[in-house]
Amino acid sequence: MTPLLQVTDLTKHFPVRSRGLQRASGAIKAVDGVSFSVEAGQTLGLVGESGCGKSTTGRLLMRLLEPTSGSIKLDGREIAELKRSELQEYRRRVQMVFQNPSSSLNPRQSVGSAIAAPLLAQGITPPGGVKARVRDLMDRVGLRPDHYNRFPHEFSGGQKQRVGIARALALDPQLIICDEPVSALDVSVQAQVINLLEDIQRDTGVAYLFIAHDLSVVQHFADRIAVMYLGKIMEYGDTDGVFGAPEHPYTRALLSAVPQPDPAADRSGRIRLKGDLPSPADPPRGCVFQSRCPVQPGLDPERRQRCTESVPSGDVACHHVDIAAEALAATLR
Repeated sequence: MTPLLQVTDLTKHFPVRSRGLQRASGAIKAVDGVSFSVEAGQTLGLVGESGCGKSTTGRLLMRLLEPTSGSIKLDGREIAELKRSELQEYRRRVQMVFQNPSSSLNPRQSVGSAIAAPLLAQGITPPGGVKARVRDLMDRVGLRPDHYNRFPHEFSGGQKQRVGIARALALDPQLIICDEPVSALDVSVQAQVINLLEDIQRDTGVAYLFIAHDLSVVQHFADRIAVMYLGKIMEYGDTDGVFGAPEHPYTRALLSAVPQPDPAADRSGRIRLKGDLPSPADPPRGCVFQSRCPVQPGLDPERRQRCTESVPSGDVACHHVDIAAEALAATLR
């Protein structure tokens, strides 16, 4: 069966221009050959540390940024090359919830007007009128009717994010891209927003691309996970498999850094990555993780050479999955 969204070798390079020169002297490789899919009615979690290219990927899928190369297909239709005039129909089917609920809302626009904006932009008049549709959306996300004429500064962060979710739902999309929708919220409010998103998915069948760096939230919420590092996918698979038996050294390090709420918990297995994150303008050749990989220094010369030459295809971008677990255990002794 064809997935709802299929992304293949998606790339976004931002040119770097030297002062006084018109031509580019290099490029920031923000997204560099990313591939994944999202099934209808399911959630894909896209995780990784800050600066790895998660949000840029989301903006490419929304066509807020033009991809350098690669393929983006929605229900089998190529959309990476759509012209501006053709994007209106696409955005009826794909919407976005932004990371910062405050900056994503116009401070001079009432909440009711903000939620109605997608309907007016698309020229859609729903049964009962726009105002009735907006009130229905507000009720669905837990906002009161008297909030209709209020302005963003009168709301808490959690309420603003609910407004953003209602706005994204206005056109009944098939896919919503959630760009760290709970990272700016208190823990108790995070739980409310996550529960709201789950209820909406159960009721409407909408699919999510859930971008986050909080692994505990993603583990609870996502069906599949893609782990991203320096513009590339390191590991990709079912949530239970990735969390239960991670294969890539970076995934293992990322999971070992999840805080343990028990003060008496054993932290001896925590993997501390050494070195600085390489520049996306000049990433290592071959495996981009090689300069910080805790396994790589202990490899024999032949295996180490493979890291510098290429990246294997498949769901785990590592040549040494067969010995990674054993090698990591040796470094922790």
